[in-house]
Amino acid sequence: MAKESMKAREIKRAKMVAKYAAKRAALKKIVNTSDDPQAAFEAAQKLQSIPRNANPIRLHNRCAITGRPKGYIRLFGLSRIQFREMASAGLIPGVRKASW
Repeated sequence: MAKESMKAREIKRAKMVAKYAAKRAALKKIVNTSDDPQAAFEAAQKLQSIPRNANPIRLHNRCAITGRPKGYIRLFGLSRIQFREMASAGLIPGVRKASW
């Protein structure tokens, strides 16, 4: 089980990414497509002034139940351990243990 502070930090980052997404996209577009080097430089400076945690790269997938950061199964939003327990208990619709 992850520390509550780690889960809270991840939630805080997700909110910040959502808050600054439009502003980041607009500035990145100016930086990448501008013919005027001065405008591109100013946009890059503004982009650097945005908080680091607003960058979506800094987000990390975590298990919805335990907060475990490793062994994450994206389709279900769970770690491998929770996925196995829930699938064995029949709590995930359409998933069952293979046998042949």
